[in-house]
This record gives sequence, structure tokens and C-alpha cells, in this order.
Amino acid sequence: MSDRFLYIFLDEAGNLDFSPTGTKYFLLGALTKERPFHAYKELTELKYDLAELGLDLEYFHAAEDNQATRNRVFDIVRGNLGGVRVDALVVEKCKTGPAMRAEEQFYPRMLGYLLDYILKQHDLSLYREVIVFTDTLPVQKRRTALEKAVKTTLAAVLPSTARYRLLHHASKSNLDLQIADYCTWAIYRKWNSGDARSYQHIQSAVTSEFDIFRTSTTRYY
Repeated sequence: MSDRFLYIFLDEAGNLDFSPTGTKYFLLGALTKERPFHAYKELTELKYDLAELGLDLEYFHAAEDNQATRNRVFDIVRGNLGGVRVDALVVEKCKTGPAMRAEEQFYPRMLGYLLDYILKQHDLSLYREVIVFTDTLPVQKRRTALEKAVKTTLAAVLPSTARYRLLHHASKSNLDLQIADYCTWAIYRKWNSGDARSYQHIQSAVTSEFDIFRTSTTRYY
């Protein structure tokens, strides 16, 4: 049996408020890679560098970190993108039909599209196991929907020789979830506000940005 493992780290940006007051886009992002995880040492060193500068930073979070910290994190991420792929599924929310907006419908379907695409880009017979990480989810409905999407998609596309697991870890405990957060945030900023400054740091690893409703002309609000 193969000793290779495929890791997928999931993140999201935007909200599920389907109204003019909600975000324009909802985005699901995925960071896919194998070991070794080269950025860990540099990011750990950066945390201690920042502590020595007087910054009390428990973990990296793109939307909350100051710009100086973001710059240093993106420098490390950019230098460690070898063997990494970043994929994003982009939803222009106003094009989402009312029947699809319920979280238990919307979330598993969109995540299923993303995972199905990513997994079909790999020869899964080469891997002993696919391990999918997400942040811990406080809302049980969201967790149930996510687990449904992951398990349904992986069970359908994985060969019988491959196993899979879905792990919910607090992002503050997992540096790759933090990197996924940075990458997803950068793509989201490009789509939602036209700001591509952060995106340029990760662009070499971005394999797909799929606008799921790109051909639709119907807007519901």
C-alpha cells in the first residue's frame, strides 16, 4: 500500500446572507498538498519574532492581522508554494436561486463541486489516504452539511484502496489551516473588492477560480 497521503485544508470567505446587505460573494477555498510542510518552521519563527517585538499574536488570521504581519506571512507563504495547489469556488450570491439558499442545501452542494474537481485532478490510486481538515465549526447545521459534502464526494471518487478522514481542528492549532485562510482571503479580496495586492503573492499556486454561476444572467436581488 502506498505511503503517500493527500492533505486538503478547507476555508471560506464571505457570509451566507442572501440579501443586498450581505457580502457580494461567498467563496470556498482549498489548499491541497503533500508532506513535508516546509512553511511551518518559518511561520513558527515569525510568531516568536513578533512576540519579541511586543505583539501578542496567538495565531495568524488574514482579516484580523495588521498589514505588517500580513506582509511577512505572505512572504513566507510565497516562498513555500512548491507542490501546493490552491483552488476556489466563487459564488455570486445574488444569482443563487431561493430554493438553494438553505444552508443544508447550499453548503454541501458547493463544497461537493469544489472537492470533486480537486480530487479528479489527482491519481487517487497513488494515495493511502485523503485527509481533509476544516476549522472547528460552532454551528452544528454547518458541520453536518460539511460532513455530508465531504463524505459523499470522497466516497464517490476514491478508489477502494484509498481511505479518507475529515478532521475538525481549531485553525489556531493548525498552521496549514492558517495558510489556507490567507490564500482564501487573498482570492476573496480580489473578487469582492478588486484588491489583488495579496493575491499576487499566491497567484503561482492558484490552479482554479471557478465562478459557479458565471453563465447565469438571472439576479434575484
